[in-house]
Amino acid sequence: MALISEIRTDDLTDSRVHDFLYAHLQDMHASSPPESVHALDLQALQSPDITFWTAWLEGQLVSMGALKQLSAAHGEIKSMRTAPQWRGRGIAKQLLTHILQQARSRGLTQVSLETGSMASFAAARALYLKHGFKDCPPFADYQPDPHSVFMTLDLGV
Repeated sequence: MALISEIRTDDLTDSRVHDFLYAHLQDMHASSPPESVHALDLQALQSPDITFWTAWLEGQLVSMGALKQLSAAHGEIKSMRTAPQWRGRGIAKQLLTHILQQARSRGLTQVSLETGSMASFAAARALYLKHGFKDCPPFADYQPDPHSVFMTLDLGV
């Protein structure tokens, strides 16, 4: 397992983060129909109700993720991505653990997410299941979509 050197609350001004986010958006559009892509772009991630983190390993950006505040008790994980060459090494697990700790410290009692239903999203779904997420109906403004899987976690705060 590769250990992340640093997880930063990121202001989204670094061009390396822009490139990383662009690659994420390209991947999402390549693997899902346009109406089923719920990944946020740079401008959307800069919303005041979203906290964005980047994970670094020896100065290299290896992962990113965000938490959107839906209500006083409910948050949504957004924009989780690990660089392809770092997948399968525990990076996403470390970042997800950090995001869930932040959610708990904010007093959130539930965290939900949307991810893809296709085979290319199987590792992501497995990660969330290992952390206790369970399938749920669409939440917030989402609508039922055969290309989406909705999951939620009771934080037990």
